[in-house]
Amino acid sequence: MAIIKIDKNNFENEALKSDKTMLLDFYADWCGPCRMVGPIVEEIAEEHPEYKVGKVNVDEQPELASAFSVMSIPALFVIKDGKIVNQALGAMTKEKILAMMRQE
Repeated sequence: MAIIKIDKNNFENEALKSDKTMLLDFYADWCGPCRMVGPIVEEIAEEHPEYKVGKVNVDEQPELASAFSVMSIPALFVIKDGKIVNQALGAMTKEKILAMMRQE
């Protein structure tokens, strides 16, 4: 499944009202650790159709970053049934991200 670019206009429908567990990646183009996590997030989107994957550019969507209290990036959030069920900061391995998504 392709990664969905999340913005304030589609956030509610794509993330909060999703019938799938969603991984939301808050990032910036200038962020080194974000560039390390980006390909991993893309792999998860391609290899795990049971999940929905979205990316939020914090420079383009400061309102969403503020709503999630994102102070450091990359910031990963797992949303299920409209609620944040897990979150993590910093670069992570694919295995750790997938483990974070499986936790309830």
